[in-house]
Amino acid sequence: MTLKDKIEIVGMTDTGRVRDHNEDAIGNDLGLGLAVLADGMGGHRGGEVASAITVSTILNSLAAMRKRLQNSNQPQTDSYRPPSLAVKDAITQANTNVFNSSRENPQYRGMGTTVVVLLFHNDHFTVGHVGDSRLYRYRDGELEQLTIDHSLTQELLDNGFYTAEQAEHSLNKHLVTRAIGIDESVEVDLREDQTRTGDIFLLCSDGVSDMIDDQRIRTIIRDNDDDLERIANELILASNRAGGNDNISVILARPLRPFPTHDSLFSRFFDLFS
Repeated sequence: MTLKDKIEIVGMTDTGRVRDHNEDAIGNDLGLGLAVLADGMGGHRGGEVASAITVSTILNSLAAMRKRLQNSNQPQTDSYRPPSLAVKDAITQANTNVFNSSRENPQYRGMGTTVVVLLFHNDHFTVGHVGDSRLYRYRDGELEQLTIDHSLTQELLDNGFYTAEQAEHSLNKHLVTRAIGIDESVEVDLREDQTRTGDIFLLCSDGVSDMIDDQRIRTIIRDNDDDLERIANELILASNRAGGNDNISVILARPLRPFPTHDSLFSRFFDLFS
């Protein structure tokens, strides 16, 4: 079974107006219901390498894990659904791959990347993320940020040292407190929720969220909600018009119809425990 006729996914990336190369990477597997976005960091194009390794690792790992999960006889022992655990394992593997590559290649020493992963399964979705790349959900005219930035600014905001306005203009906005590939291990944030037909999900790098505010993002989605490709184009144009200070990457996804367990790529796994 495939989710190709049940989910729509569109992805675009742009260098922006200031940077001379693009260190973002995006990828998706429509049949799997999977989208991945990474925003790399590091000198000598290290960020470009880190983000590329991360996206390819997660795409390949989840495709392989799907087969393993479908044939697994092990009961579920975690509070998360098996696909969510697969997302966590894939991000963890990406961290290992980037960390090892950094150690083995001195020119890439210290490279890292943020990542946000969206996986649809059984009329649900899972988001896993590390860093300050974001996932938003647009539903019934409202935009909600579903991830919490792993950044110094967010920590200062959470602890009452910044107001929302101060955080918006903080010079620390680009200082992430968690990233793929920096340390041998990494903590992955996971969230699960139900999907609804017509929901629009936006994965974006901070080249979007630092350039245009949530109200502007909501307006662009609202005014173009019948065309994901047009939304992506408009978000990139707006980010560039606001300065284009960083690479700009977006992935938009929308469930077109229900995809319950018996239609899911993970169906055999769930059938074992239904």
